[in-house]
Amino acid sequence: MNGVQLLLVLVGAIAVTGLAQRRGLESSLVIVIVAGLASFIPGMPRLELEPDIILGLVLPPLLYSTALNFSFFNFVQNLKPILVLGIGLVVLTTVAVGFFADWLVPSMSLGAALLLGAIVAPPDAVTAVAIGRKLGLPKRMMTILVGESLVNDAAALTLFAIAAAAVTGTHTLFANPILLFLYDAVVGSIVGIILGQVAQWLRVRLENSALETVLGLVVPFAAYLAAEQVEASGVLAVVMAGFTLGIHSTQVSYTTRLQERQVWDSLDVLLEAFVFAYMGLQLRFVIDDVVATGESPWVIFGTGGLVLLVVMVIRPLGVFPLFGLGALGFKLRRKRMEDPKVQQFVEKREARFAAREEERRASGKPRRGRGGYPRKINEPLTWQQNLVVSWTGMRGVVTLAAAAGTPLGTPGRDAILAIAFVVAIGTLLIQGTTLPALIGALNIADPSEAEFEKQEAAKAQKVSQEASREIIAKFVADPPPGVSPELLSRFQQMATRQERNDGEAIQARQMGATFMDLRQDMLKAQREAIVRERNEGRLDDDVARTVIEQLDYQEAASFANRVDRL
Repeated sequence: MNGVQLLLVLVGAIAVTGLAQRRGLESSLVIVIVAGLASFIPGMPRLELEPDIILGLVLPPLLYSTALNFSFFNFVQNLKPILVLGIGLVVLTTVAVGFFADWLVPSMSLGAALLLGAIVAPPDAVTAVAIGRKLGLPKRMMTILVGESLVNDAAALTLFAIAAAAVTGTHTLFANPILLFLYDAVVGSIVGIILGQVAQWLRVRLENSALETVLGLVVPFAAYLAAEQVEASGVLAVVMAGFTLGIHSTQVSYTTRLQERQVWDSLDVLLEAFVFAYMGLQLRFVIDDVVATGESPWVIFGTGGLVLLVVMVIRPLGVFPLFGLGALGFKLRRKRMEDPKVQQFVEKREARFAAREEERRASGKPRRGRGGYPRKINEPLTWQQNLVVSWTGMRGVVTLAAAAGTPLGTPGRDAILAIAFVVAIGTLLIQGTTLPALIGALNIADPSEAEFEKQEAAKAQKVSQEASREIIAKFVADPPPGVSPELLSRFQQMATRQERNDGEAIQARQMGATFMDLRQDMLKAQREAIVRERNEGRLDDDVARTVIEQLDYQEAASFANRVDRL
């Protein structure tokens, strides 16, 4: 793919995205269909990218952006179902597809069939999450789906490496697949955390929003390449780097956070549009490759259709039993909590913890993490929610990239490429087009979620107001030199209006530099209070992120007023 072709694909994909969004259509589906039709235009050249380009240049920023804007606290809170889907279901799909393909395609060895299974195992949550946000899926379901997408690529690519080594007769770092996966996961995560900490250390010292944003753009590629150099999971390195910087995002300036939101939102749109356009543009050439092998296209694509059916069926067959065990465990835990002895033990533990917390606050020591707080026990998903999760198995560009990376000489390699394409496009078109209707028919909205968010928002507002009142009280008790009592009273009234956020516009001409400094101190105190409440487990992370974003915009407006006044 040359530069002109790449530019045309990007421009076309962006144009189709805009048209689809204006008509309320899911842009990823429209792009795939339009690109597939465009591939049959006479003279259309084949657009190919090396698998390493897709996995090393396209995938890292998409994963990093997701992790950066995703709640790590919610990820940990839902870690069990995320790992069940992101690892357990990937392994199950790989094995099921592998043995089925080995039985169905005589020319394909078991190793090659398992390679195919690893290729088609990881779902891509981009389309499912976009549809879920539009239709209001419960937040916990969204957390599980996004969390799965951050984990499953690493699991699938590790299985792919194991199967490829078996097919080619080469050796991986560890002969034991479990040890290899543990090495990939642990070392990849450590690399990501270290790079994230180094990047954060640099960012807080640069004091330049443009440079801080540029550094953030480099991080996902650095994390991926560094982990791959030590033969660990580049995917998990990118994810952990994103989590690390996301958790510490409030340590940089508000201008950096505002810039990064815009930059990553724009980059996400660009890369996602390109990914789906690239998938669709392969359609005609996959057909041509099958014809060139001398195999019957009907046989190959029919085989792909059967594998597609297995992939679509294995997900609900895995989701319902695996999540059913979780529901059974939840019932047993709840029944155990009804035991008076257990209740007494829990009450004593919580009382001890509350006493330690009170002592910590009195001493002024900061709290690290949330580990001591009693963990929330999540309600199990309903059968309707499990059904929706079962239908969110759309495959994406990782499947195509892994298929293209199938070693030369692999038995049935051409069939693997064609079948992987059928599965990727088939799941996207079948499940992607029917998912909105399924969500609407099952009516899975959680009524308690809106009330919970309302309560958390009220809690956040109370925390913010208390923090700003402390700043106002300190200002009144010890005003700057030269501030008259009348002016001090006026400042206090203006600050109170701002603190209440009653919507009254206060023009820059009405405010002096002293009031602007007071306003900056109030915003800083509010932000620190929100972060503290979130870190100590007393405030929902998503609500905290929303409030912090609002404070960032308020600070930007306050700074703009000061500049305008000058």
